[in-house]
Amino acid sequence: MPNPNLKILLIYPKYPDTFWSFKHALKFISKKAVHPPLGLLTVAAMLPASWQKKVIDLNVQKLKDKHLEWADYIFISAMGVQRESVKKIVGVCKIHHKKIVAGGPLFTACPEEFEDIDYLVLNEAEITLPIFLKDLENNCARHIYSTAEFPSIENTPVPLFELINIQKYASLNLQYSRGCPFNCEFCDITTLFGRAVRTKTKFQILVELQKIYDSGWRGNVFFVDDNFIGNKNKLKEDVLPAIAAWMKQKKYPFAFMTEASINLADDEELMTMMVDAGFNSVFVGIETPDENSLAECNKHQNINRDLVESVKKIQNFGLEVAGGFIVGFDNDQASIFQKQIDFIKKSGIITAMVGLLNVPKNTGIYHRLKKENRLIKDFTGNNTDLSLNFIPKMDSAKLIEGYQKILKEIYAIKPYYERIKNFLKNYQPPKKLRLHFNFGHFGAFLKSIWFLGLKEKGRRKYWGLFFWSLFKRPQLFPMAITFAIYGYHFRTIFEIV
Repeated sequence: MPNPNLKILLIYPKYPDTFWSFKHALKFISKKAVHPPLGLLTVAAMLPASWQKKVIDLNVQKLKDKHLEWADYIFISAMGVQRESVKKIVGVCKIHHKKIVAGGPLFTACPEEFEDIDYLVLNEAEITLPIFLKDLENNCARHIYSTAEFPSIENTPVPLFELINIQKYASLNLQYSRGCPFNCEFCDITTLFGRAVRTKTKFQILVELQKIYDSGWRGNVFFVDDNFIGNKNKLKEDVLPAIAAWMKQKKYPFAFMTEASINLADDEELMTMMVDAGFNSVFVGIETPDENSLAECNKHQNINRDLVESVKKIQNFGLEVAGGFIVGFDNDQASIFQKQIDFIKKSGIITAMVGLLNVPKNTGIYHRLKKENRLIKDFTGNNTDLSLNFIPKMDSAKLIEGYQKILKEIYAIKPYYERIKNFLKNYQPPKKLRLHFNFGHFGAFLKSIWFLGLKEKGRRKYWGLFFWSLFKRPQLFPMAITFAIYGYHFRTIFEIV
């Protein structure tokens, strides 16, 4: 029987510098990472209470020999984009002769790549982790634990945020649901979590919110659900009213963000309730304005609608829309690049994440292209690094050239600042929006003046936005500066001047 006082080191691998890392924006607010490793913190809460636990997030701190020497077991959770960091961690752990337990999307999708890891606890931990822990106790642990079942998450414990320094992060996070009712061909969410949307209870959410509140955190909280509105009825009848009441009682300590499908625009009651509960931003997968490409990738919820008007309607209700876009579909023609540019400009989406199509393992597109012998290499998880893991119908060089054209057109200084200004002219923020000022914000403001207003080539555009928003839309001045900082990050990672 293992020691009841085992020492567990939970390691979260490093993210590469991508669109979503916001690395170059984080330095303005003196933060190390956008979000903490919610999965690892949840797994930590599932381990025996008597075990000692430490979390090392390589995005905020370095892994040292003393950390490894302290530990009896190493737990790792990772996504595909963290593959290279995982390999380095495993190598270091092997040098120190440490047993490794690994789980999460990367290992679930590609367990055959990690034969050198001692224990692979795959799929959802609510099912596989207890079995592994029981076997470990009985000294008969196997190499792989997996399941085809999708568990209820109504007994999932509260993440152990006390294991991290929350001040290192720009936002805290929580999860309300898993699964998505849609089945987009390029997306691995239904492969990992199924199409039946499983949710936590409103009581679980309130407990998690209270724990975040009690930690002293004030500011952004991200609901990490892949489609927050997968079960609209439960949201409207149960969860959102409870969150709204809690937020009102606490005087609106948080600003919520999440991800949702475009059909959010069809439900005015739901949008109103989300805003009343404290949501002010939502990421929506637009993918493409071309209906043939939408049909190709099974994105039927985006078809037969005016996507620009849907985005604007969501924004008019007070929810700022960030959007995901993809180029490289089989039906994409040479005109798609200008269509994407025009759509982003017309819709007023500031944070437009445009990526090359990549093929995650075990998705619909993976199986289709495998039959067509068009797969080239493994999925990297980074769709902004100018790499393709399949043979596209369009000439690869033309596809990459067109992709770079989109990035330049939407993130070059002049068009980017114009898009911010046009958005802010029409945006009406939620009345319940609370700006929780701190010295970090003041520091970001001063750094924006230095980097964007004095050093950067496009400083005249920065000052134009600065004074326009200060005098014309003073309530939105902090948002204007925030968007300006985001632009600096996007231009930096894409090397756009």
